[in-house]
Amino acid sequence: MKRSALAVAVSVLALAPAACAADEPRTRPTSAVRADAVVAQDLDSPWSIAFYGATPLVSERDSARVLELDAAGTPREVAVIDDVEPSGEGGLLGIAVHEDFLYTYFTADDENRVQRFPIAGDAGALTLGEPETLIDDIPAASNHNGGRIAFGPDGMLYVTTGDAGEAENAQDSSSLSGKILRLTPDGAVPDDNPFPGSPVYSFGHRNPQGIAWADDGTMYASEFGQDTWDELNVVEPGRNYGWPDVEGVADRSGFVDPIQQWSPSEASPSGIAVVGDDILIANLRGESLRRVPRNGRDTSTETFTDLGRLRDVVVAPNGEVWVVTNNTDGRGDPADGDDRIMRAR
Repeated sequence: MKRSALAVAVSVLALAPAACAADEPRTRPTSAVRADAVVAQDLDSPWSIAFYGATPLVSERDSARVLELDAAGTPREVAVIDDVEPSGEGGLLGIAVHEDFLYTYFTADDENRVQRFPIAGDAGALTLGEPETLIDDIPAASNHNGGRIAFGPDGMLYVTTGDAGEAENAQDSSSLSGKILRLTPDGAVPDDNPFPGSPVYSFGHRNPQGIAWADDGTMYASEFGQDTWDELNVVEPGRNYGWPDVEGVADRSGFVDPIQQWSPSEASPSGIAVVGDDILIANLRGESLRRVPRNGRDTSTETFTDLGRLRDVVVAPNGEVWVVTNNTDGRGDPADGDDRIMRAR
């Protein structure tokens, strides 16, 4: 999508004034939502979207359902993922599609786990085969589970993990928490990973929940801070992103500083996408979609400020920008029809 197309896209849903402070009560009338921009509605804590060809697949955190959407946005249950134990921020989180497999990241009884399932059938009648566990024993907790998975331009599977409430583990290279992991599609450790024999690609993360790549291969990640700074980072192999020793820009040797930072009350960034020369970031507490120019990293603008909490942003196969609301996750203020997936044309 070209920059001009993106400008049209992000203006479609800028329907109301900027969001109130995150802790103030909100009233969001359903009438503020443009019917022609609704992809799907009445979803239960949706978390991630992936596309099997042109068919959108959606994960629901608490129900553990994987849904497929038809052309009218009507959801159909493809499967309920076994062993998911939703609690707090845990549950069925990120999903990704590679070839004829659906990849899932979810919280089980005492761990986070990545599994893949063969996909069979045609749109409207998709099914999932038996699961194969690619990696498990990722520390889990009621919060800070990370959970975003995506395939990079190198064909490798990238997995974000949170510190699971044990901050010091983010600096421990032998722990899988507080990391971004890199695996082959079948779950093996790539030979060119920065730490031989380890899935760890980068470390020193608190709770990264968004990863995306620009056309030139630059990898970006969004990360929840604690009390001071949320972050947008450029991720490079083997680098240390500071948590818990530093939060935000610290200018300390050995740590990589973020390219932008925001107060958690203004951001709490989850899913991200790169569209042309712009990085789009879905914000939960900030209740907006933030646009960061790749060539103007000291600036950003906000739109989609009338939809409440935003969990994910993706680019559909036809080039549309879709955003996923997250007002039914126990921390939002759901309006009639929430949660929704909204399109920008």
